[in-house]
Amino acid sequence: MVSHRRTSQRGQSTLASVTVLSAALATAALSAPAAGADPAEHPAAGREKATARVGALYEEAERATEKYNGATARTKELRREVSALQDRAARTQERVNRMRARLGAVAAAQYRSGGIDPAVRLMLSERPESYLEKASALDRLSGTQARELHRLRSATRDLEQQRREAARKLAELEAGRTEVARHKKEVQRKLATARRLLNALPPHARAAYDRAARGDGREEGVPDLSGAPAGSGRAAAAVAAVRAAVGAPYAWGSTGPAAFDCSGLTQWAYARAGVSLPRTSQAQRGAGRQVPLSQARPGDLVIYRSDASHVAMYVGNGQVVHAPYPGARVRYDPVGMMPVSAVTRP
Repeated sequence: MVSHRRTSQRGQSTLASVTVLSAALATAALSAPAAGADPAEHPAAGREKATARVGALYEEAERATEKYNGATARTKELRREVSALQDRAARTQERVNRMRARLGAVAAAQYRSGGIDPAVRLMLSERPESYLEKASALDRLSGTQARELHRLRSATRDLEQQRREAARKLAELEAGRTEVARHKKEVQRKLATARRLLNALPPHARAAYDRAARGDGREEGVPDLSGAPAGSGRAAAAVAAVRAAVGAPYAWGSTGPAAFDCSGLTQWAYARAGVSLPRTSQAQRGAGRQVPLSQARPGDLVIYRSDASHVAMYVGNGQVVHAPYPGARVRYDPVGMMPVSAVTRP
């Protein structure tokens, strides 16, 4: 985020003073109206507050994005669970139908021979368990009939339980969809406000901001990463993938390969190495062994802020690769660009 992160090495000289002052004013700008200051009286202060507010909005949008990602992942999981439950219920229904068909054949044979045994009539009823609560009823059934009835009762109970579970999961799924929509609106609202603030900046200030945002480390800003071996073969593969993504645009909710948000980038990079990571930065914090920052090795995940709302991949020599914020591109930055809350080694 502009208010908390250093720019890439390519853009540091361009907006150093704006970035430092933005960080100092970010907290105050959170409670200020969008206009911030009166441009006629204090144009420089107004621009600085607007820039700080943009950084704060991007940080808030990133938090909302991670909540959106988590809700989306949960709804996908629930869809799979509901589908599996519905399949199980359908198979159980088929089993119940086959049992009833067998009992129907017994009833038909008895009817042709002069009448239906009350026990068979019981077995063909919709709720045979109500009769079975009377232990004496079992004495009227043959051993085969009793076993058949017990199987039917068990299958019917399974079917009812599966239907109840499916209904509960469907209700959770609907609530999850509502949550996804809410977080999506929150992200879109904050990003729209940030865009309005940026568009209101004078052309030279907006151009300077854009130059810093576009810094992607592809040119003179590529850091020296020699002598920084990865901790394992899969970590080396993940580092190679994340470095290949440098220059790709940030897009909230995206997991590549053309665009990424922060946790989408690290999830995608490790997927290229054959490792499955959770979708959100909060979940990725717990997706491995915690190590001190002083012992970080290439491939480790660096989690930022106390709420773990941002994640980057350590690539060696004090550098990380990450997807910073909307309008910026995947790039290199110093590992200390914002407060580190954890380092995880998948």
